[in-house]
Amino acid sequence: MERIRAGDGAHIVLHSTGQGPGIVVVHGGGVTIDIYRRLAAALADRFTVHLYNRRGRADAPPRSQPYTFAQEIDDLAAVLAHTGTGNVIGHSAGGFIALQAALRLPIDRLALYDAAISIDGSFPAAWLDQAWEAANAGNTALAMALTSAGINTHLATSKLPLAVQVAICRLFLRTPIGRDMGELLAMTFEESHQIRLHDGPADQWSAVNAEVLLACGANGPRYYVQSNEALARALPHARTMLIPRSGHDAVNRAHRRLTEPLTAFFACPSSSQRESV
Repeated sequence: MERIRAGDGAHIVLHSTGQGPGIVVVHGGGVTIDIYRRLAAALADRFTVHLYNRRGRADAPPRSQPYTFAQEIDDLAAVLAHTGTGNVIGHSAGGFIALQAALRLPIDRLALYDAAISIDGSFPAAWLDQAWEAANAGNTALAMALTSAGINTHLATSKLPLAVQVAICRLFLRTPIGRDMGELLAMTFEESHQIRLHDGPADQWSAVNAEVLLACGANGPRYYVQSNEALARALPHARTMLIPRSGHDAVNRAHRRLTEPLTAFFACPSSSQRESV
């Protein structure tokens, strides 16, 4: 563990494990790096995996207000410069940050899993305002139920009566990960709002020159499949991959059906490296 200085002078705590070429993980919303330690361990025999908490979480500095993704991209720039790597994994909202960063940072290889990127309205956002209002009113269980149903459109639980969903969320909020997600819910709403603001055609990302792996789970929401296909058509060096028997939490679970493709992707030299040989 080491402390590095961000562009605004704040300190980012870097948690690194493994040996070999570096990979930086940009984690999703509503969580900390703790749920990504299994992924880091699974890749550690081939790579040095760098985890860091994004602003406002655990050992990270506070995030600036009003919130935008600009500070997140600046922090990623500091981590990449310190580690000297151009390899990045982005998950969920972290995938949006990583793809946005790839427009201006020296990222060579970028693996995105269930990246929360809205292509022509593909990412659902109709739930956001009502959930945000519930959270501001102090009703965390209702806010979480609306969020879960709005995002997890593929799950049978999203079709249950709202009162039942709220009761389930009250129980979930008693678990350690549920408490963490409840405490971070306001930041999830801020990030979801920024994703909504950046909705647009896929070609807004066409200047990304990194090698990009656009992965999502076969058991997850279909909108990730749709946005990945649109991005693959727009990005010059991108391909899609559907991970079987996997949902949104596949990165956290670190099954071999995901870690093996990630290993193969990051072990392959980038186009720029191949051209220089």
